[in-house]
Amino acid sequence: MNQPLTVFVRADSVQLQDFARLCGQHANPQDYPHCSEVQGNVPIYQAQALREGDRGQVLDELHRLFRDGPGVMVVRQGYADLNVVDRHSQVFDAIFAKEAAQGLTADHFAKAGSNGRIWNSLQKAALQSPSSFVEYYANPLLGLVAEAWLGPGFQVTAQVNVVHPGGQAQQPHRDYHLGFQTEDVVERFPLPLHALSQYLTLQGAVAHSDMPLETGPTLLLPFSQQYAQGYLAWRRPEFIDYFQQHAVQLPLNKGDLLFFNPALFHAAGTNQTPDRQRMANLLQISSAFGKPMESVDRERMMLALYPCLLQRLADQVLDAQELDAVIACTADGYSFPTNLDTDPPLHGLAPQTGQQLMRQALRERWTYATFADRVAQMSAKRQA
Repeated sequence: MNQPLTVFVRADSVQLQDFARLCGQHANPQDYPHCSEVQGNVPIYQAQALREGDRGQVLDELHRLFRDGPGVMVVRQGYADLNVVDRHSQVFDAIFAKEAAQGLTADHFAKAGSNGRIWNSLQKAALQSPSSFVEYYANPLLGLVAEAWLGPGFQVTAQVNVVHPGGQAQQPHRDYHLGFQTEDVVERFPLPLHALSQYLTLQGAVAHSDMPLETGPTLLLPFSQQYAQGYLAWRRPEFIDYFQQHAVQLPLNKGDLLFFNPALFHAAGTNQTPDRQRMANLLQISSAFGKPMESVDRERMMLALYPCLLQRLADQVLDAQELDAVIACTADGYSFPTNLDTDPPLHGLAPQTGQQLMRQALRERWTYATFADRVAQMSAKRQA
């Protein structure tokens, strides 16, 4: 009789040799036919190749990359029009100024003064400048990569990080969900839930500045997401030493995109320059089935963005794919949780989502007042 699998494991059970064997793999470019090259075991994609590729094949390839492959990818020229990125950087600058005036400067993940952080940059940017939000999040590549890992109905959250000159490197770590729990809490979860955690989010970043190596772009350890006990391992000295010896860094250009499995061991690097800031919009995209890290007032975002979307459709400057991309980043794409007494499914097995409501309103060209009324009705129906 085979020995039963131990599903509750302790931190002292981790084995560096098992981890090193997984991290010693090599990414074969032939396994990722849409990529242009592999650098440091990281597949590099050109944005145009992803846009023009067969959607089903691209989704399958990227999912395999995050699960069975190196777990990290770069998209060059994710934003071909850098003016879009620069305009959104100006929106972030305005938010930074507003929050500094309010005394909101704390960042729990870095030494005081070494960086700047905007929490919930998604909602704040939507309210600060709807027009910039629409053109920025109208990028279908964001949704393409997110759907490859998470499926439809994903929930976008975002946080801006600016690393000032001299900002120091982070300790290598894994990310939300279990990556944000203490070791003793992680030990209470059965090992299959450790694997499940990585399927609940996707980490991404939009480079808002050029990031040569001296500015400290993210250190990455390809294939490290495959180690089943990694949420118990990343704090241990021998794993930190291994990371520091084997992690890779790739320079990024403004407009490039970086995506990785949240279980990948990674860490922000040291900004060694005397006068250059490193700025990124960090995307933490959650599965429809998981709890996002940040609370986002999506109904307020829907109301703020609706007039701009309506006008852009009237001006014929937003195609259907771009419209879907904005709506996916704005409204909730999942029907639950809700109050099934007041919000029963009328056409199928699930009630209408915020995304479906927004698409219907734009398709039928509702007035703002009508849309606002229907959003209020939807909100009221979903209350317990």
